[in-house]
Amino acid sequence: MNLTKPKKHLALFLALPLALLALSFIRADDDPITKIITQLNKWADNNPQEKVYLQLDKPYYASGENIWFKAYVTVGPQHQLSALSKLLNVELIDERDSVKQSVKLPIESGITWGDFALNDTLQAGNYRIRAYTNYMRNAGEVYFFDKVVTIGNVIDNTVLTDANYHYATVNGKQQITADIIYKDLKGNPYVAKNVTYVVQLDTKDAARGKGLTDEKGMIHVTFTSNAANPFKTGHINTTIAYEDKKTAEKDIPVKASSSKVDVQFFPEGGTLVAGLPSRVAFKATGADGLGAVIKGSVTDNENNEVTPIETKHLGMGYFTLLPEAGKTYKANITFADGSQSTVALPAPTASGYQLAVTNNESDALAVRVAATEDIAQAANGKPISVVAQQNGVVCYAAKSNINNQAFAARVAKSKFHTGIVQFTLFDVAGQPVAERLVFIQNNDLLNINVSSDKQAYASREKVTLNLGAADAGNPAMAALSAAVTDESKVTIDEDDETTILSTILLTSDLKGYIEKPNYYFATPSAQTRIDLDVLMMTQGYRRFVWKDLLNDMFQPLSFKPEKSLAISGTIKKSGKPVPGAKVMMISSGGSMLLVDTVADANGHFSFDNLIFADSLKVAVQARTDKGKKDVDIVLDGMTKPVTIPNKNAPDIQISINKNLNNYLVSSKDLYREQIKYGQGDHNTMLKEVVIRDKPKPKLENSSNLNGPGNADMVVKSTDLTTCPTLDMCLQGKVPFVNFINGQAYSTRSPSTPMQIIVDGIYMDPDYLGQINPQDVSSVEVLRTPGNTAIYGSRGGAGVLVINLKKGAELNDRIIYAPGILAFRPQGYYRTREFYAPRYDDPKVNKQMADLRSTIYWKPNITTSKEGKATIDYFNADGKGSYKVVIEGIDGDGNLGRTVYHYKVQ
Repeated sequence: MNLTKPKKHLALFLALPLALLALSFIRADDDPITKIITQLNKWADNNPQEKVYLQLDKPYYASGENIWFKAYVTVGPQHQLSALSKLLNVELIDERDSVKQSVKLPIESGITWGDFALNDTLQAGNYRIRAYTNYMRNAGEVYFFDKVVTIGNVIDNTVLTDANYHYATVNGKQQITADIIYKDLKGNPYVAKNVTYVVQLDTKDAARGKGLTDEKGMIHVTFTSNAANPFKTGHINTTIAYEDKKTAEKDIPVKASSSKVDVQFFPEGGTLVAGLPSRVAFKATGADGLGAVIKGSVTDNENNEVTPIETKHLGMGYFTLLPEAGKTYKANITFADGSQSTVALPAPTASGYQLAVTNNESDALAVRVAATEDIAQAANGKPISVVAQQNGVVCYAAKSNINNQAFAARVAKSKFHTGIVQFTLFDVAGQPVAERLVFIQNNDLLNINVSSDKQAYASREKVTLNLGAADAGNPAMAALSAAVTDESKVTIDEDDETTILSTILLTSDLKGYIEKPNYYFATPSAQTRIDLDVLMMTQGYRRFVWKDLLNDMFQPLSFKPEKSLAISGTIKKSGKPVPGAKVMMISSGGSMLLVDTVADANGHFSFDNLIFADSLKVAVQARTDKGKKDVDIVLDGMTKPVTIPNKNAPDIQISINKNLNNYLVSSKDLYREQIKYGQGDHNTMLKEVVIRDKPKPKLENSSNLNGPGNADMVVKSTDLTTCPTLDMCLQGKVPFVNFINGQAYSTRSPSTPMQIIVDGIYMDPDYLGQINPQDVSSVEVLRTPGNTAIYGSRGGAGVLVINLKKGAELNDRIIYAPGILAFRPQGYYRTREFYAPRYDDPKVNKQMADLRSTIYWKPNITTSKEGKATIDYFNADGKGSYKVVIEGIDGDGNLGRTVYHYKVQ
């Protein structure tokens, strides 16, 4: 298999029959183009960019189900399967930006796969799946795979929640009224005996109270912000008391409340220049982050109408403008609700360049460069340059004198691969002065085809699908994954899908949120090409900054590619490295391991090429070369990247259970059937016993907002026995709190870790395992709503208020086991196998109703040298249309996706 492709295609402008065109050709390998190419090559060699894409079996889920995923990790300009990193981190993150589950998977030849099991009691919400390699952290989170996945819950709750919001300004302050509506699974109003609500918004303001739902199952919450800014986002937490005295907690997201629409204008090439015609793209974005509809006109400073404007697609559009010297321009806009506004366009400059690229033809681009007369005269015969690069590889470069102020060229699209191309105009001094992004859609994707022996099948009938993969008509060996779903249960808007094409080729390289990313790939047409071109003019490119690149200012690589599991660190004494320290690592929990090594001259040690699972318990013991044990062990790489706020916020759903009602009802039926026959991985929570009227202990240095000792339980320093970390000390001492992987989980919210507050400072849940018990004066456990309400949404899953010792208490501090550090490193996740019943097997229970929504999941499909593969499975009981999604990549980095449908009658 050919694993390489031509990297560079240099060409001169091809002349167009324009009267103003007068090209004086100059060799493309002269400076400054040579320097540009050299620097780009250096950047590409030093910064090979990894990307990751996850194919999921479906776009949304219910508690008690499994999320199945296949990961493709690519690297370099041709998106070839990566051999750089060997470990992939995949995380499930809740609406509070807290990591709920995390797995580490081995990467083999750029691919891996895994799953998340969703607890039956998992709270409904807008979750995110984030995937990254350690090496990708060098660029921050911009290249991480990050997708919103909505998860509903009807297993643990018998009430669906909806919410409507009303916004107003009262006495100059923002006010929100939320109508929270409770309904049963049949859609009937549910009259709750009592509802405790807490509202927490980004302004940090909070409101709380109690009330009864009315005959419509509705309770009204009114809340006035103390901040000057309008509400943005937040959450409404409610606790419902059912008629049978059970309680359930609901968490309802509040989306952006402002009705303001942000309108921005983007002149092609970057600048409006007086006397030079320019296309101006614009984008109107609502407070919810989605495109908004606007119309209106552009007028000059004398109120003369210049051109009408109107959005064409997802809040975007463009118009043509010939700015005049000395004039300014504004857009007079009318919004969808009839309101109006005026927005100033960027002021034209008197002198400058203009770069335009027209992408109307199927096989070529039209490039036009213009400059004002003063620049043409000052050039004094020196050339300007145009460079088109793709993923750091120069595919087209040319120079020309600009004596006649303007020139144009026709550039064949065959010079580029499908994806984003960056055209940059450089002045006579080799400095970038204009830029334009263009998306090329060539016929160079991996062609995946699916065929079956018939188009209609019966329930539980065996289906055999024949898969084929080809590159430019030639058979291709490709890594593929397949997901089959019942469309009567899982309805999908194909334009909203996150696909291998939209992720690797488009969204990963653009700044900002991209709405309906698969619209541009699902059914390509002349219209989608126009809409995609406008998108290119309104989004920023995130690859590099020319100024830094041309001046050798390359970002240092702080994170190395992980090749294997490793445990490393530095041995120190009094803050100084201990050279030649003797280090031994002992493990237990599934497998025993005993290895030792000697630290180098800098006190650094490393245990490499390790293979272990998550259950492993590790103790590292260090001694000086003289056998002294009074040393400290500082481990490397134990911190994970900070979870930033959801960059896909426009994708969140407010009324989750309402929007997924049909899917959740079918999931409830499946759950009941599995419980009936003892199938599936489900659990039943034990009923909680509440202990009341315990005397409140006297506490000093308490940061509890309820007041010292006002907690469900208090653990004093005298109760903390000698153990390495605080979570280990608390294990078994705090009723109804479980400690898993160093995090505390209340049985009230078993899938969300409790908030950790240390001396009044909010810490991440996993910080608990880093606290020395001997530094702790007391721990106040807050679990019930009466104690957690004061903390708003951040205390929804419970709070551990940790008060550290101060003053005289510090004299009692005990150093635990000098020279020994015990911890649980994250090992490889044991990936489970997707279960699909085979009805030709007599051992399969045929009495159980087959109500599955994901019919089949196969992450590890490889086509033969002839480009062929076959999969087979059995349909479920559901009738209607079944959808087959096949995605994958071949060894040359060609990406492919296809969707196939068939009927079940």
